[in-house]
Amino acid sequence: MTDRANVIPRADKPKVVITDYDFGDVSVETEILEAAGAEVIALQAKCEEDLFDVAPHCAAMMNQYAKIGKETITRMKRCEVIARYGVGVDIVDVGTATDKGILVTNVQNYCTEEVADHAVALWLALARKLPDYDRATHAGVWQWQSGEPVYRLRGRTMGVVSLGKIGQAIVTRTQAFGVNVIAYDPFLPAQVAEKLGVELVDKADLLARSDYILMQAPMTPDTHHFLSDAEFAAMKPGAILVNTGRGPTVDNKALFRALSEGHLAAAGLDDTEEEPAKRANWRPDDNPLFTLPNVLVTPHAAYYSEQSIHAARVTAATQVAKVLTGQRPDYTVNAEALAVSTA
Repeated sequence: MTDRANVIPRADKPKVVITDYDFGDVSVETEILEAAGAEVIALQAKCEEDLFDVAPHCAAMMNQYAKIGKETITRMKRCEVIARYGVGVDIVDVGTATDKGILVTNVQNYCTEEVADHAVALWLALARKLPDYDRATHAGVWQWQSGEPVYRLRGRTMGVVSLGKIGQAIVTRTQAFGVNVIAYDPFLPAQVAEKLGVELVDKADLLARSDYILMQAPMTPDTHHFLSDAEFAAMKPGAILVNTGRGPTVDNKALFRALSEGHLAAAGLDDTEEEPAKRANWRPDDNPLFTLPNVLVTPHAAYYSEQSIHAARVTAATQVAKVLTGQRPDYTVNAEALAVSTA
């Protein structure tokens, strides 16, 4: 691993910049990339400007939370591939990368089970009022009324937003509890939903009918604030929201209003709208949702298990190693667009 101060390139080895990481070290990546003849430069970038000095010299860049935007990519002179440590690539300017002839890769199929389990865990904890009971018993109150009202799950309606692989895994888990599952996903073939035993509905129908809404939407211009004041007003009184998709798909200020005014019963969030891991300085005081007892927040941990973290690291580094050694990577984001632009 090379310190950022020593980034003057040597002609003999391609430089792979790891923009940031929170898993302790980069030994897993280093082993794979050095075997491919590369040198690893590991940073802890908290803003895009931290990448400007290394951008011209790198043959590849890997990012966890740091944004790789237009200003970084336009400085790149040798970069062949940008690799994300995850599925979403909204923090990579894919369009500019494509214009520069740079391949973008991601990591797929590494945390489906973990995220689905986490979503169901948040839902069950809130539906069964586990936080309320826990606070009461720790305070010396031993009575079932501490959590009332609690409703039977069987026969109620679960609405799932986005039925990709994770959404489908959520469906199979929640159906086991006897809920009726409906879903909103305008891109899903009807036969897939039918096979899952799920009724596809439009957004308005899902909001009106669901006792529980589980969000698994990716971050796109169309899904930013997918749920805001109008949507919360259209939801059933006493509904529960769980979001294990991207934080900015839910308008947190609007959610705070819906919860504090009593229209919604509770919310479980795996990431808040400001996405704290992507900020240099963050405090829970910045978001009023952290003041509410009926909100469970986990630190973007739904994807985590020891197995999934290792798989993500190996897969991301392997994509880079394959590109640098002239092999075809497994997971590409813009390969088709690149093929068109170079045709």
